[in-house]
Amino acid sequence: MDGDVKIEPYEGPAGGWGSAKSLGEILLREKVRPATARELVRQNKADGFMCVSCAWAKPAQPHPFEFCENGAKATAWDLTSLRTPVEFFARHTLTELRSWRDHDLEQHGRLTHPLRYDRATDRYVPVSWAEAFAAIGRELKALDPDSVVFYTSGRASNETSYMYALLARLYGTNNLPDSSNMCHETTSVALKEVIGSPVGTVTLADFDKTDCIFSFGQNVGVNSPRMLHQLQEAVRRGARVVSFNPLRERGWERFTNPQDPVEMATGAETRISEQYHQVKAGGDIAAIMGLCKWLIEADDRARAEGGAPVLDHAFIAEHTTGFEEFAATARATTWEEIERESGLSRTALEDAARLYAGARAVIAVYGMGLTQHVGGETNLHMLVALMLLRGNIGKPGAGMCPVRGHSNVQGQRTVGISEKPELVPLDRLAAQYGFQPPRKKGLNTVDASQAILKGEVRAFLSLGGNFLRAIPDTHRMEPAWAKLRLTVNIATKLNRTHLIPGEVAYLLPTTSRIERDPQASGDQTVSMEDSTACIHASFGKVEPASPDLLTEPSIVAGLAKATLPPNPRVDWDGWVANYSRIRDSIEETYPEDFRGYNARMAVPGGFHRPVPARQRVWKTGSGKAEFRIPKALRATGFADAPGQFRLVTLRSNDQFNTTIYGYHDRFRGVQGTRMVLFMHPEDIAAAGLSDGQEVGLSTVADDGITREVKGFRVTAYSIPRGCVGGYYPECNPLVPVWHHAEESKTPAAKSVPVRLLTD
Repeated sequence: MDGDVKIEPYEGPAGGWGSAKSLGEILLREKVRPATARELVRQNKADGFMCVSCAWAKPAQPHPFEFCENGAKATAWDLTSLRTPVEFFARHTLTELRSWRDHDLEQHGRLTHPLRYDRATDRYVPVSWAEAFAAIGRELKALDPDSVVFYTSGRASNETSYMYALLARLYGTNNLPDSSNMCHETTSVALKEVIGSPVGTVTLADFDKTDCIFSFGQNVGVNSPRMLHQLQEAVRRGARVVSFNPLRERGWERFTNPQDPVEMATGAETRISEQYHQVKAGGDIAAIMGLCKWLIEADDRARAEGGAPVLDHAFIAEHTTGFEEFAATARATTWEEIERESGLSRTALEDAARLYAGARAVIAVYGMGLTQHVGGETNLHMLVALMLLRGNIGKPGAGMCPVRGHSNVQGQRTVGISEKPELVPLDRLAAQYGFQPPRKKGLNTVDASQAILKGEVRAFLSLGGNFLRAIPDTHRMEPAWAKLRLTVNIATKLNRTHLIPGEVAYLLPTTSRIERDPQASGDQTVSMEDSTACIHASFGKVEPASPDLLTEPSIVAGLAKATLPPNPRVDWDGWVANYSRIRDSIEETYPEDFRGYNARMAVPGGFHRPVPARQRVWKTGSGKAEFRIPKALRATGFADAPGQFRLVTLRSNDQFNTTIYGYHDRFRGVQGTRMVLFMHPEDIAAAGLSDGQEVGLSTVADDGITREVKGFRVTAYSIPRGCVGGYYPECNPLVPVWHHAEESKTPAAKSVPVRLLTD
């Protein structure tokens, strides 16, 4: 806990003075110098740096302060004047540090020197870069490439990611899982199946042209707060917003723009959603089926009566397949089934469908509330079907808008970070670099976790991230992780994963993209891809936190040279000396996506990769956009039972992914703790509990493994009956590693079957 626990309803809007106060607090806590704090003005600007937090789009004409509260916290987290030097590890064993909170580990400050784990003293000790690279290279040479995992968090640049993927394939493996496997891999699988493009179809400009936005399972006020600017502007133009989400989240309700002096002075608020539907966790398939059913039957009536059609029949006939079968299924699905599975009334769904039918152009925004389910792919198939009914894909102001998490999680996939060989131009790589790339499918995050549990993985290299805290089944994974032969972590700050070393372990500190990157040809620039498939340059200006740090490309090159035989076609040193040469190589490998890469990336607003579905070109098996019939109306993958709840894992207002900035979830009114369990008041009463009582949770599973977490404080909240909410990653031990989306294997952390423990 961080001081006294205080839980009370928050009545304010998203943004406003609460955001300003929170920013001021973290700048003071991180002891960010005034000159350094001014870097915030460059955040997400054409001549500045790409936010190190979320992947929301970077506009060509930015606001004066083009950052949100959480983006500013992420910047302060990097620009901190606090340090975790060699002397820190001389004072603390890893056993002791494992008792520290996640927040305290990272908040201690930036790492300053490369480190090697010394088992005799249970401490990290300093090591030279040359010694570290040589030792890691020796270990990797002694291992079977298929027993080695090269993991990537979503923060690494395109340039680093391309080098890292090439390193893995030259080494001989496609074991390239990444953070996308944990969140939006379902998007990559499901959208590709039904519209032929694995990414969203909207651009930032579409928000200026839309007249309706439907949101599903996404918390804009926490996960992508800069989108609130586009939402506010759209609402002021008359666009209408409808939200579907189990919990009421303040960002989708109302917003006070911290950059508007009048609003800040007067406390004026913009109402965002005119309809807010609290769908049951895992009930989105049924809810969307209700919308589709109303539209199809309204169109049936209109045609029978000679009225104007409700559906876009010309679009459906020219661009889709499977409509008649889908429509028949929608007609046959009863409202009783829809209401039971969605938790929403027929009247509410009809109101939403009527609003959708009256819109000219609709954007479908969604997040992990759709992707992190056993039926995650079906969730997205249904959402696409809803959009296809009125031709809302591939026209101005309309389309699919998945909201990605980490800042370059989409870009790194574009340049080769993928365990799926069919998604990478291996023949082109073979010709470009004169080698035979591995063709065997690699391990994704879930596969890698299961292989670690079985002892089949011997080494794990992590380019950023906090893998052990991010994955499911934490209490099972940590003991298995300690049995690895080699662990290598490239990081800016200390986190929990670094404290569970393999037999041989190295912690390699790196610079942030906000910092200067001086190389032989001068200061270097990197690039990222945002959620809308737009590529942007990022310019670091701040002096590095320590003279002993290396940049990510330098570290990857050092590992490659120590591990791989010389290849005259791969000039690792030349790439490090001049990143434009890396981009030239990326363009050679991916000419359709990166034409004119070096010349175009610094253009204000960046440049968009081609997304065929935007032009209504459907790269599917049928050559058309496809309606898919859902296998079931619930996405949970399990049956309900008396006394059983659906657990939804959540992020707080004071965190980004596994990074905990503090213990104040302002929008939910929770301060001083993260061990809370959000419950409907009637569920609290029915269970014989009281608000504030301490309980535990146990996973309902038949695999013979006990999964329990205790110490939650019962907290009354606006959440559907039968559902409970708790924070990620604290609830990760309750998520079985096998509980994942059927095709993508994205962990199904948004509907986990649990029971209360009251003893």
